[in-house]
Amino acid sequence: MATVATTDAKFEADVLQADKPVLVDFWAEWCGPCRMIAPALEELSEELAEQVQIIKINIDDNPDAPTKYGVRGIPTMILFKNGQQAATQVGAMPKSAIKAWIEREI
Repeated sequence: MATVATTDAKFEADVLQADKPVLVDFWAEWCGPCRMIAPALEELSEELAEQVQIIKINIDDNPDAPTKYGVRGIPTMILFKNGQQAATQVGAMPKSAIKAWIEREI
């Protein structure tokens, strides 16, 4: 399963009401490090499909969610479990580090 895009309007349904942990990638088109981690997140969404859903939200098009969750720099990845913010990681990381972080947190 590939990463899915969400919006402010769909955030609650897609993330907070999800039946498994959700990793939200807060990103923007102009962000180089965001584009750098995108392929890794695509691969991880396939590899970890049973354990976690990976969702992306463009902060330029959807300002409400990043404001609500205190996103100040991008890329920021926030892991939600049972509708609650469980862990946050700011900045680009290699795929192996992202995977280890997800597995540790879920």
